[in-house]
Amino acid sequence: MPHTQTQKDDLAGTLKKLESFLGKLPDSEDGQGFLMAVLHHTQELFGYIPRQAVELISEKLSVPTAHIYGMATFYNFFTLTPKAKHQVVLCKGTACYVSGGARVLERVKRELGIDVDEVTPDGLFGISITRCLGCCGLSPVMQVDTDIYVRMVPEKVPAILEKYRKQPPAPSAARPGTFERAGLR
Repeated sequence: MPHTQTQKDDLAGTLKKLESFLGKLPDSEDGQGFLMAVLHHTQELFGYIPRQAVELISEKLSVPTAHIYGMATFYNFFTLTPKAKHQVVLCKGTACYVSGGARVLERVKRELGIDVDEVTPDGLFGISITRCLGCCGLSPVMQVDTDIYVRMVPEKVPAILEKYRKQPPAPSAARPGTFERAGLR
């Protein structure tokens, strides 16, 4: 996905915030000691760890980029790619598959205009697949953020997505998940 000028300006501004943060770290001969905290802060600032931030961290902490990438890819709470504000997760387990989960997935892809593991150009939605959401008796199942939708049919997808278009995402700790029968609330 190409970056717009606004996205480039936002990136530059956020890189300046990261540079300011790095400048406040105590002097150390071994910048690796700060690396975990710096990566957490970087992900908080950007929502992910962009290549430009890795280069800046490498320069300021005198840590090889390979070491930074090694740490960022070893721990699953770090991500090197931008994530959507709302993540749509579809189950492809056996129960969901045989009860129509593939049709629900196709409808989600068509409505959002993206494929699995992609993010919409506005950054609002992403689609991912899982093997099981633990609701096999209520299949097919779809999850959006922390909300679970059961007994899904393709016709329910537009209304569910519209609900998330209208609301900003809440921090996951602040918004408990809901368990709703698709569209009945």
